[in-house]
Amino acid sequence: MAPPTIAITGASGKLGGATFSALLSHSLAPPASMIALTSSHPSSATWTALASAARGVQVRHASYDEPVESFAEALRGVDRLFLVSTPRVALDFDDAKAGGREMHHKVAIDAAVMAGVGRVYYSSLAFGFDGKRARVKGGGDEEDGIDAEEEEGVTKGTTNHSKAGVMRAHLRTEAYLRECSVKHGLGVTVLREGLYNESWPLYLGYFAPSGRDDDRAVVPLAGDGRICWTAIKDLGIASAVVLAASGEDDVYRGRTFYLSTRPRTARSMKEIAAMVGRARGREVRVEVVGRKEHERYYVQERGLDRAAVEWWASTYEAMEEGECLIDDPTLERLLGSVGVTATPVEETVAAMVKGGTETG
Repeated sequence: MAPPTIAITGASGKLGGATFSALLSHSLAPPASMIALTSSHPSSATWTALASAARGVQVRHASYDEPVESFAEALRGVDRLFLVSTPRVALDFDDAKAGGREMHHKVAIDAAVMAGVGRVYYSSLAFGFDGKRARVKGGGDEEDGIDAEEEEGVTKGTTNHSKAGVMRAHLRTEAYLRECSVKHGLGVTVLREGLYNESWPLYLGYFAPSGRDDDRAVVPLAGDGRICWTAIKDLGIASAVVLAASGEDDVYRGRTFYLSTRPRTARSMKEIAAMVGRARGREVRVEVVGRKEHERYYVQERGLDRAAVEWWASTYEAMEEGECLIDDPTLERLLGSVGVTATPVEETVAAMVKGGTETG
């Protein structure tokens, strides 16, 4: 039986690129069965880099800004589509009443239906978890990710609501996928990807890791809460294992689950700030302020865009509610299947501060 043809949107991006690389480096799929989708054109360096990743890999042009028919043509012959959410977050500002990033996602989903793609795997985000609803066994250290799921294929603790504005487009996309599953028989798998280790500067008040442009000792934030941080590389590996699963190993059809580290390694923003301080050799601490003061400070004193700040400020309320304290063992199990352990956020923070790396 021929392996499924797998296409990945944003294959040169962070999560898409990590997943694309993991499929190759861990020999999870033959290169000839892989299609890298990019908005770049054949003459670009991006296209050349993707095409040279391995002999047999196909590269196709696909853009959310073009007609759905063009996107569908790029999906011709595809069995599985990994739809990586678009990074154009500005589409979500001002509550996105006319439709935010989900409008781009709908282009890809409609194209998948048009092209006869068997299943769409969607990279959602690790918000919306309710620990009070989650079932915990053995102190919360289950080894089998499937045991943590309800009969309908949704990890216990998963909700379809969030206080975080960043989650709004993801929830709308998930809802549209469910609709297409019912109407068109489209196979759906939703991976709520953990909050990137590499994104801590964004959560820590848009902090500059290098310190050259940010010498703050006190960072005002609208709230704090523990987060199950997860490295981009680890998410790429886990996503790749899910994409390539076949036969008895393919237990993901129709499921919604989290790919995230566990509560025992969760860290708050105050703890992240302390890590930054240790790496820089001088104290950095968080001061929790009201949301209005948070917005005033970052707009008036830091000179950031008001729409962006107001959109992002809701993230802290979600953190305080425990939405990012994920208890799903699936990531551990998937990484373990290829002999990998999760990268501690402490390691990422130290490396970024010492190397002056900007946010992931």
